Amino acid sequence: MKRNYYLKRGVLALLLAGGLIHHSHGQARRNTHFLPYSEVGGGIGTSSYYGELASYRQPVKATFLMMRWNAGINYTRHFTPKLAARASFTWARISGDDYTFNKNNPGKYPIQFARNLHFRNDLKEFAITGIYQFKPDGRTPEQRPKINPYLFAGIALLAHSPQARTPYSATNADSSRRWVKLQPLNTEGQGQPGMAKPYSLVTLSIPVGIGVKYALNESFNISFEAGFRYTFTDYLDDAGGAYPAAGQLSGLALTMSDRRNEVIAARKGDDRTAALQKLQPGSLPAETTRGTKGILPDSYLLTSLQLTYVIPAKIKCPPIR
Repeated sequence: MKRNYYLKRGVLALLLAGGLIHHSHGQARRNTHFLPYSEVGGGIGTSSYYGELASYRQPVKATFLMMRWNAGINYTRHFTPKLAARASFTWARISGDDYTFNKNNPGKYPIQFARNLHFRNDLKEFAITGIYQFKPDGRTPEQRPKINPYLFAGIALLAHSPQARTPYSATNADSSRRWVKLQPLNTEGQGQPGMAKPYSLVTLSIPVGIGVKYALNESFNISFEAGFRYTFTDYLDDAGGAYPAAGQLSGLALTMSDRRNEVIAARKGDDRTAALQKLQPGSLPAETTRGTKGILPDSYLLTSLQLTYVIPAKIKCPPIR
């Protein structure tokens, strides 16, 4: 009898010990499980444009010659130690100018210099991107790496509206110039019979890039990143096709469409007379291409220095039973 009693007690003790070990192991696994967390922040940086007025053939020059600004805000959610998703809004200005890009050597690309187009464009970009961190985060945000490089890629909705400056007036050169929106003018004859419809002011872009993040303390990160945007439009600069046929445009639309006869560079105000005289006679009137539609779309590059606040993750404690 006593033997059965002690046997039952021993079996019960083993079962209890096994249960405790299993419970402790499960609790340990829960305690080391990654806790998703979020970041919010903003940043400022630079913007560079690539297209007809800043040639892809000279990427370094296109990047730095007419660099402009950008500012943005973002929200990031970290789902795993290495993977996150980010929603961001960025306001960026890009700019291009045939005269500025070619004035030091107008004979190298005479058609572009003679074309004499320029623009500025304020871009409003809403992007959703995925982020891959090279180093994994720890269980909590406080255990994240001090320095962490990362890659990102995604899709963005882009709103834009290119503008250009009106020519100098012989009577009042300074006050006569103003910035006007180009898309409503249909500068390449868009909307005319047999012509393409006006280009959209809303398009998509594909952001891809790289960055590095530095943990300042438990609550704040500072990061620097550079991201290239491949767009689905050739009209960030309002130049993507041919000059309109004679008689298709008039007034301000005609003036803003064909700037080849202007001896004064509208954006900078410099005199182009001497440089135009050195170009080959007859090359300008024979040229009908205003843009290079179908070769490469317009694109832009954004760099950004960002400060983000780490929202503390909620640690779930196991229930007490």
